[in-house]
This record gives sequence, structure tokens and C-alpha cells, in this order.
Amino acid sequence: MRYRSAIDVHAIEAVDTHVHLELDSHGHRALPELFFDASAKYFKTTERTPSIDRIAEVYRAHRMAAVVFTVDARTQMQHAPNSIDDLVAGCLRNSDVLLPFGSVDPRTGPAALVEARRQAEELGVRGFKFHPTVQGFDPSDQQFYPLWETLQEIGLPLIFHTGQNGMGAGTPGGAGLKLKYSNPLLLDDVAADFPGLPIIMAHPSVPWQDEAISIATHKSNVYIDLSGWSPKYFPDNLVRSANNILSAKLLFGTDYPLITPEKWLDAFADLPIKDEVRPRILKHNAVALLGLEAPSTVPGATTTDPTTTDPTTSDPVTPGAHDA
Repeated sequence: MRYRSAIDVHAIEAVDTHVHLELDSHGHRALPELFFDASAKYFKTTERTPSIDRIAEVYRAHRMAAVVFTVDARTQMQHAPNSIDDLVAGCLRNSDVLLPFGSVDPRTGPAALVEARRQAEELGVRGFKFHPTVQGFDPSDQQFYPLWETLQEIGLPLIFHTGQNGMGAGTPGGAGLKLKYSNPLLLDDVAADFPGLPIIMAHPSVPWQDEAISIATHKSNVYIDLSGWSPKYFPDNLVRSANNILSAKLLFGTDYPLITPEKWLDAFADLPIKDEVRPRILKHNAVALLGLEAPSTVPGATTTDPTTTDPTTSDPVTPGAHDA
């Protein structure tokens, strides 16, 4: 089993770069029950653990593609993670709309390097997801540099949770989770020391939004996804930056199932975003970063899609090493 995308970029209207799969095909949940209860209450979520096929159904109905992942936090949580193989199988079954990202626990040391290569080379994942607060690690710590070096060699983008955390929110001591690990400044070290590593800072990084904007502006290999917050709550400085210095660096993301595409898009429509910037955020920036195939390479397609060009320059995008 190896994933290969069948997404026709001409047929979709957006790419959601941040979707959680937290229930595998055997009914196992990615984290202890406490965290599902707390986050459902925090986000006022009704459908907390949809299946992979339900996720595909939602995004197919919206003419969207979605990046889907889980988080391996076995060391911090003392809880077995969901199977990446199972996730990839579900995405392969729905390869017209879903892209699988892998996950490894950095605290497992050399085993994480081996598993990352397996997920990329054997399973065909299109990136990796990390949650420093949930996984309990400082990404700038030198002990994790062999993992970043390996992932830079593999050439896939990494999504890191940044900012405030809904997991454990409102519980005594935040269920032991430490927000400091999700300060985006910790990723500035990683981005500087591994310039060939594409890094997506997930979420408006409240309370460190200025730091996130500065890093994404300064480092060409750093992006920001806009998931986890309704756009009506976006900090003003993030909205201003979206219209100029970050127009090519921002990515649409919901945090589904915590926030639905409908809710996110309705609020986004009310933001003072330039007309020419909206399609970049919703689709074009992600198409370029994720190396999605043009329709001419998808069976049955005959047209060429303009979204395979860099939206800021109109230059063709050269697919990277992460293309499957």
C-alpha cells in the first residue's frame, strides 16, 4: 500500500491544510478520553470523531481537498497512537479529496527516524504533523535535530501546532500540558538550521502572533495555516499581513472536526481580505507547497490548471521531492 494523490486541482475550490482523524477503523482514539471531552467543550463541537470516510464525504461535498493527520504522543500520554497505515489506507480509498500526513513521536529517539522514513517511502505520506505541547517536547532542543535532518532529506512539509491549546483547556493544570513548547520562536531555530525544511506553523499563534508573523516574513521556508480559530477572532495584525507581506505564506485550515468548513468560510468572507489574495489563501498557496499534481497527470484529465503556477509571480511551480 502506497498513497498516490488523485486530486484534480482544477476541480477543487480550496485545500484545507488542517484536518484531524482521531478515530481509527478499529474504534481506537488518538488520545485519552479526557482530551476529547475538554476540546469538545472548548470548541462547542457536536461531531468530535468522524471516520475517515465521513471526512471525505464532507470535503467532497464542498469541492475541497483536505490534509488529514493524527498525532503520535505515546511517550507524553502513555497512550498508543492511531495507526498511520490505517490513516493512509483511508486516504488512498478517498484519494480524490484526501492527503495523508504522517506523525512520529520525537521522544522515541532513533526509532522516530526509522518510522519517518517508513511512512514517507513505503506509505507515501505527503508531510508530517507535530504537536509540541501534546507530545511534550521543545522542537529547538538539539536532541531532536537528527529527526529534522532526516525529514529535511525526505523533503516533506511539517505542520507544528503553535499558540494556545484547546486540548486540556479548562481542566486543572491544563491536564499537565505546557504551552511554552508551542511558542513559534522555538521553530525559528529549526527553520534557520534546516533551511530546506518546509515548516507550517499551525493556527494564529495567540498569544505570540507578532513572533509568528516575523518568522514567516523572515524565513522563506515557513508558512502559517489559519486553522483552530474562527476568522472573526483573527488578530488585526494577521489580517493586515495577509493582504501584503504574507499573501503567499498563509494557508486555509479549519481544525475540522473542531471547526467546520462552513463556519470557517462564513467568517472568512467577512474579513477585509483583497479579492486577489483570497484564492491564494484558500487554494493556490497550498497547491504549490504540497506539490499537488496538475489535472493533466490525473487519469481522465485533459486540461492544464493555472493553479500549478506560483500565485505571486505566475512562474511555473517545480514539483519538489515530496511529489508522490
